[in-house]
Amino acid sequence: MNTFGNIFRLTSFGESHGAGIGGIIDGCPPGITIDADYIQAELNRRRPGQSAITTPRKEADEVQFLSGIYDGKSTGTPIAFVIWNANQHSSDYDNLKDVFRPSHADFTYQEKYGIRDHRGGGRSSARETIARVVAGAIAKLALVQIGVRITAYTQQVGSIRMEKPYTECDFSLIESTPVRCPDPQTAEKMIELIGEVKREGDTIGGVVSCVIKGAPVGLGEPVFGKLHAALGEAMLGINAVKGFEYGDGFDVSHRGSEVNDEFFNDGGKINTRTNHSGGIQGGISNGQDIYFRVAFKPVATVLREQNTITVEGDDTQMKARGRHDPCVLPRAVPIVEAMAAITILDYYLLNKANKIIE
Repeated sequence: MNTFGNIFRLTSFGESHGAGIGGIIDGCPPGITIDADYIQAELNRRRPGQSAITTPRKEADEVQFLSGIYDGKSTGTPIAFVIWNANQHSSDYDNLKDVFRPSHADFTYQEKYGIRDHRGGGRSSARETIARVVAGAIAKLALVQIGVRITAYTQQVGSIRMEKPYTECDFSLIESTPVRCPDPQTAEKMIELIGEVKREGDTIGGVVSCVIKGAPVGLGEPVFGKLHAALGEAMLGINAVKGFEYGDGFDVSHRGSEVNDEFFNDGGKINTRTNHSGGIQGGISNGQDIYFRVAFKPVATVLREQNTITVEGDDTQMKARGRHDPCVLPRAVPIVEAMAAITILDYYLLNKANKIIE
């Protein structure tokens, strides 16, 4: 599938070493102010070459809109856009044409399609996520009008974890460090670890946390299409993601009396004293903060020798070349936000379609 969403839908296209990456957004409500500077700023957070702990590939990643926008506003018709690739080093992948890289999509793509683009992984490259960031930025511009704000940050790299809960974080510090962790002391340790791993020609994984504030009550369906399932699909569809949990997640080995979120009348508004549920109950948002965590595996391309097989099935060794991220976490933060925004806007529009009378 190359299309994501129900009403607000993104169809993406392009490969890492092709002419460009782009997409078509269907179902964007008309009249949304399309702030081009904001969208470009979101792309800049994802683009390569932004710091010493990311890939040195240099791409401006400037988006060009082709349709669906007039006089700075969405028209309600499909929004088409493209970002041209400009700094491919395809020759860096010549030695990988006839081998399957460990933990990459080379083997599975070859078996499924009978053909693959070995240059940077082709369609399986994380460069495809540019399209998601554009669509996510537009979704954020729509959501801010109903008071929804989405913030993601790096919580863990390797064994280095920020223990402070999100309720105690100063989110204004996220962009102050290249690793995008809001705790400066923890961020420095993360940067040191990533630098060490990079010098060894290795890679490392970690966890991105995300918080959605202001989501209205009622998003999500009661059986199929539960909101947490939709967010899980969105996150697990991001390259290198291996796990998703929301609310208390896997930390649920407690008594019900310890983790039930008790209701109370908060000055005429229904509220809960705790939020172990992560803002979702019965698959439907309850008005509390929605928070979740996304686990990213280490980047599969390591700059050291590994055992593998050739396309003919012969045992061999390979060593990757080229420009690769030692840790995907810093650049994954805006991608997590983008996919969360697409999902929340889509489910907001679905919820609007559920009712004839408010």
